[in-house]
Amino acid sequence: MGPELQPCPEPCPEPCPEPGAVPALGGRSTGGPPGSDRWTRGRAEPSHGGAGAERGRGGSPSRGAAPGDRVAIEPGVPREMDEFCKSGRYNLSPTIFFCATPPDDGNLCRYYKHSASYCYKLPDNVTFEEGALIEPLSVGIHACKRAGVTLGSKVFVSGSGPIGLVNVIVAKMMGAAVVVVTDLSASRLQKAKEVGADFTIQVKNETAQEVASKVESVLGCMPEITVECTGVQACIQAGIYATRSGGTLVLVGLGPEMVTVPIVNAAVREVDIRGIFRYCNTWPVAIALLASKRINVKPLVTHRFPLEKALEAFETTKRGEGVKVMLKCDPTDQSP
Repeated sequence: MGPELQPCPEPCPEPCPEPGAVPALGGRSTGGPPGSDRWTRGRAEPSHGGAGAERGRGGSPSRGAAPGDRVAIEPGVPREMDEFCKSGRYNLSPTIFFCATPPDDGNLCRYYKHSASYCYKLPDNVTFEEGALIEPLSVGIHACKRAGVTLGSKVFVSGSGPIGLVNVIVAKMMGAAVVVVTDLSASRLQKAKEVGADFTIQVKNETAQEVASKVESVLGCMPEITVECTGVQACIQAGIYATRSGGTLVLVGLGPEMVTVPIVNAAVREVDIRGIFRYCNTWPVAIALLASKRINVKPLVTHRFPLEKALEAFETTKRGEGVKVMLKCDPTDQSP
């Protein structure tokens, strides 16, 4: 029998479900527009990942956290110990629960219950907002590991949205000697420069081969690694053409199920094409990097809204303004 639920220090603004054998209870203060069993109070990123302070819990403790501790939430929780979980690749489990992926509800609310095993205690020098950003950061960590980024790598990142930017940050941290980024938006390319990109290319009406040629021109050679973050057919094509023979192309962005790509070009040049699906085993790494200040994700957040203005936040995202839009779920804490 687990410990009793700790009482809230002030009246709850909304009903709080009780934690079960594994869950814990808390409240949240930040989230963004598009956990394990515990409730947290703090901030959360676009309905997937989040961070907050635990209110109470039932069952076994999670990652050294206790009521009152600040935690980050990993949104994907296996429902069964299948072959993928046993091999450490639980993100590939076909029955996995994933926050904000229908039919599973998201966590854009003040109080949220999540599996205790997938809540990670945050060090004192890591903010709630940084904890919430671990979710997109994890995509970059997983992608760069799958790509094999290492000391001296020359990397081409296609797309300068939030996921492209975290891949720039992680690639540079992992030792990439040079990173070039392409995008349609000049403002997003400027943000890529701010977070560490060495070169940027604004794409207009070029063909895939012409984009690849520009990448080679600015780098002085073809990149060994390409991380494609848009899912757009032309960008995938450019990624194949741009990657050096024997190199690796990682597909991060998700577009149409069927696309036309120069697969024979990739085959005869032995360009390895790898996919990624979300992430796994990345939260401890991300927390360590944030705590050590080896990486800085704070520049990614460009807009903040209280939860009551969620619609305005989503509209801001829909218009393509800024980079990361955050929602503050705790009305008493509107700080970054």
